Amino acid sequence: MFQNRQPLLHTNPSRGEETIAAALREGAALLAPATETARLEAEVLLAHVTGLTRTALLAHPERPLTADEWVRYRDLLARRRAGVPLPYLTGRVEFFGLEFVVTPEVLIPRPETETLVERALARDPQTVVDVGTGSGCVAVALAVRLPRARIYATDLSRAALRVAATNAHRHGVADRIRFLQADLASPLKGPVDLVVSNPPYVAEEEWASLPMSVREHEPRLALDGGPGGLRVIRRLLGDAARVLRPGGALLVEIGAAQGPAVAALARAAFPEAQVRIHPDLAGRDRILEVVL
Repeated sequence: MFQNRQPLLHTNPSRGEETIAAALREGAALLAPATETARLEAEVLLAHVTGLTRTALLAHPERPLTADEWVRYRDLLARRRAGVPLPYLTGRVEFFGLEFVVTPEVLIPRPETETLVERALARDPQTVVDVGTGSGCVAVALAVRLPRARIYATDLSRAALRVAATNAHRHGVADRIRFLQADLASPLKGPVDLVVSNPPYVAEEEWASLPMSVREHEPRLALDGGPGGLRVIRRLLGDAARVLRPGGALLVEIGAAQGPAVAALARAAFPEAQVRIHPDLAGRDRILEVVL
């Protein structure tokens, strides 16, 4: 769609125009066809390159940029215009009031997953298993807010676990999270108070309809839930039954259209349990809760 537009920053600006103001003006123009927040994203990328805050950028529009800053900024603009998600370019994203490192090996944390954290905190668990931890955003956020809790975080991806461990160290909770390369909660014997998970739940039949930036840049392992998006969720229900203590709970993030199907699976797996579907802030089905 945008291939015929010529990049605006392929040539060096003339002397006297190598300033923050010029960079933001040209960056916003370059990104405008690709994003509705072009100016904001140009500011974020330039702040990343210069090491300045966005407030400092706006306060000093006349500040000159070095040749190296221009080169790095142009490269990031071109990659963003090509569809690379902004957090992968800056290597950072905010989640639950905390800053997390992210790489293309992990799913970018979404705001709706904060609902999963809030539901988990409301249960005040002492032992937690975070299945499919990815960047570690859920496990780390819980560890920060639950200083007495012991948390286990599993993932099939060794690269993802390295990112998660980095985030645990950044927030001073690495001593209370044990990271395990594993399928679901398989190495754990329990009993635990809580199992939480943001599993792959995109239905394979919906894969082609995802935004290109998601399909081409985020890890499919963390997204593709197979037919109906239920393949991993179905297995997770059985695994949770093995490790949860009586009175324990399972919290799972689900797709907005999956509430009825997931609730039916949960009631079949836990006939005596309380099963609820909770909405996110937009009012869409988002969290499966099973209380034993």
